[in-house]
Amino acid sequence: MSEFVKRAVVAGHAEFAAGLVSAVEQITGRGEALVAVQVRDLCGEDIQKLLRDTLRETGACVIFTDLQAGSCTMAARRVLRDLERGVLVAGVNLPMLLDFALSNNPDATEAARAAAEKGRASVSVHGVPA
Repeated sequence: MSEFVKRAVVAGHAEFAAGLVSAVEQITGRGEALVAVQVRDLCGEDIQKLLRDTLRETGACVIFTDLQAGSCTMAARRVLRDLERGVLVAGVNLPMLLDFALSNNPDATEAARAAAEKGRASVSVHGVPA
């Protein structure tokens, strides 16, 4: 095992989270800093339990989720209410996770905030106007 510990949970529907974590690993070799939580056929309470257990087991304090108003995000918001520290970043994308995984900031919540800005800035639209 390398110097990287579990710093964040990536939660999403179906295989979304696992795909992002796999891409981070392939590109940076630092995928082990992230834990993929795949949500399939779970109710809100079950997602909350899964997230709470995963945070407790890993010591991570950051949750990245796929959809702003999706079930993973709603569950993560509820879980974070009960914690002393933690941050949720909804609308995760690959550039965001790459920035987070490559960050040397020892404060995972600050690294997540910076990564969110990088992820926001990475979105662009190209093409011929209609």
